Amino acid sequence: MIVIQQLINGISLGSIYALIALGYTMVYGIVLLINFAHGDILMVGAYAAFFVLGAIGAGPLGMLAAFVVSMIICAAFGITIERLAYRPLRSAPRLNSLITAIAVSLILENGARVLPFIGPNPRQFPRPAVENYNFGTLSISNIQIIVIILSALLMLALNYIINYTKRGKAMRAVSFDINAASLMGIPVNSIIAFTFALGSVLAAAGGVLYASAYPQVNPLMGMMPGLKAFVAAVLGGIGSIPGAMLGGFILGIAETMTKGFISSQFSDAISFSILIVVLLIKPTGILGKPLRVKV
Repeated sequence: MIVIQQLINGISLGSIYALIALGYTMVYGIVLLINFAHGDILMVGAYAAFFVLGAIGAGPLGMLAAFVVSMIICAAFGITIERLAYRPLRSAPRLNSLITAIAVSLILENGARVLPFIGPNPRQFPRPAVENYNFGTLSISNIQIIVIILSALLMLALNYIINYTKRGKAMRAVSFDINAASLMGIPVNSIIAFTFALGSVLAAAGGVLYASAYPQVNPLMGMMPGLKAFVAAVLGGIGSIPGAMLGGFILGIAETMTKGFISSQFSDAISFSILIVVLLIKPTGILGKPLRVKV
């Protein structure tokens, strides 16, 4: 029964990792860029929700408003970052974009620390009252239920957008061949901006859920979940949307099993050990496809 309890905890944590990993994998699939600022978008979303919940309260209406406001703000951040930081470097060597992504991450983290209404100190995140439902020796909280259900709904919505909408078809075309898509009349710049916005919306939702599960916000809170979501994206196959979901759940379950049966001190080490093993054995990830390079 302890295994089942840790499995439930792992699915809850893995849902959040999967949401964040989807942003990494969509951006990489479109422009071959690892957006290391993505974890800090999570932090922006969590703080936006923090201020909304502080003003309205942590009831159902407050949580709904927190999700909507944080998603709008993070989408605006994603579009702005893509337009100002990444678009001018699109034809530059990939290393330039990678360094810029790290710089954007540092700007967001340290910019938040010097803002007077945020500051460097952690704050308690307002969340709904925690209620535990017991089924024998198993226990699941209302927060875990909310995390799992909302994550599943957002993933289904993303799957619908990508596979059954005109804009999703354009995203897949740009991902397959950006130059051919441009020649066919697809507005490449707006599709890439939409991809950043969509990934940022998922990061915002992940930030609100993460702060609800672990009720504390600080300017560096997005660093570790962002890195672990990157590991999940690589594990599942960077560029593969089903792979990002699968990788997030595997990583969340592996982390909670490590905490439950070995030691919580090893949970981070296990996560990054998985990254090393995947890169050594199967660099394309579980569902990733090897790229063919023509000479």
